Amino acid sequence: MMTDLQGRVALITGAQQGIGAACAWAMAEAGADIALNWLDQEPLELAANIRSLGRRCALLQGDVATVAGGRALHEAAVAALGLPDILVNNAGIFPRCNFLEMEEAEWDAVLGLNLKAGAFLTQAFARALAGKPGSVVNLSSSAVRGDARGVHYSSSKNGIIGLTRATALALAPLGIRVNAIAPGMTDTAQPRYGNSEAEILERAKTFPLGRIGQPAEIADLAVFLASNKTSFVTGQVWHINGGMYLA
Repeated sequence: MMTDLQGRVALITGAQQGIGAACAWAMAEAGADIALNWLDQEPLELAANIRSLGRRCALLQGDVATVAGGRALHEAAVAALGLPDILVNNAGIFPRCNFLEMEEAEWDAVLGLNLKAGAFLTQAFARALAGKPGSVVNLSSSAVRGDARGVHYSSSKNGIIGLTRATALALAPLGIRVNAIAPGMTDTAQPRYGNSEAEILERAKTFPLGRIGQPAEIADLAVFLASNKTSFVTGQVWHINGGMYLA
């Protein structure tokens, strides 16, 4: 990929694996320094690979599910690398459950991490930029169409679309763009928490492109949205799902 993010600093939440890790690598390849947030599995190899590119990489442990945790993470990123001007709100969970058995605590945990965390981290990000331009990339999901085993998850990912559009309006006067990516089934650990490999393969056969997505394909779109190549794009939701909505 061409160097589109030279001299920029990206803060990526939930970057210890999957799409978050892919975004960290792709943005580093594109020239950005990376503030890489992790929770319980320190991605030392990823950080070493990023540094091998000549990029700076700060490994920042923290739980962004609380407002205080998100603000502390942003402060740590500033201290380590300088002011981030790219934010990827990727951290999220999808615990499958029967809606009729869902407890309040399950709802609160999913909405807290998947939606509230991104809202208040975006607030901290925008406040610190103080009028400087920046780009926010939020991770939604194809589950916005509904998932019977994830009422809380679908609700949170629909909320991200509303958050993206509203914050795009609120932050446009400051030169901060906000967009969302809604991936379909992607080759990460997440779909494997609730599906067998055989079930994933059968589901993939129903997509027009006949396969599930790769994290790098989501990450390439994130780089594009963070770059100046999309300088006139804000408040949009980008669906990347192998044509599954066409089937």
